[in-house]
Amino acid sequence: MAADPSPAMVEALRHLARAVGRPEDDASFADGHDRWSLYRAALDTSAALPLLFEAVSLEPDGPLASGVVGEVLERVPEDERERWVGILPPAVRDFSARRARDLGVLESLQRGAVPADSVADLIDGWSDWLQGRAVHVTADQDVLRVVSRRGRTKRIRQAAVDALRQR
Repeated sequence: MAADPSPAMVEALRHLARAVGRPEDDASFADGHDRWSLYRAALDTSAALPLLFEAVSLEPDGPLASGVVGEVLERVPEDERERWVGILPPAVRDFSARRARDLGVLESLQRGAVPADSVADLIDGWSDWLQGRAVHVTADQDVLRVVSRRGRTKRIRQAAVDALRQR
């Protein structure tokens, strides 16, 4: 069970609540579900991201912090992702670090910067999430063919076949 928020964190949560138009309810700050709700509201307010970073860096509940960072990674530029992953406790950092790498690959695929022969060499090391998302961001027919043959699951392979038919 996670510890209660520190005084510094309570202050950070007050600032965050104010920034997203929520009541500054110190009592609710002790509840992880209430903090998650506040963090979710902050995710939808780009101006609140610096305050969210501060609050999450002080978050005593590692899995909760990891969940927030996982959500943030898709909303921040690639050059900010490592900073967000770095605020997580080492025990919960691996998933977010992998997701940050996956997002970088996904963006490279979207730009057409990963040739099909490289995809063929790398795809076995990709997460199911990355393989599935790759189908939706690339227009490269050769990349889609690789995924249709080498995707890890039947669902991923079929999605690539469907994308080939549509493009």
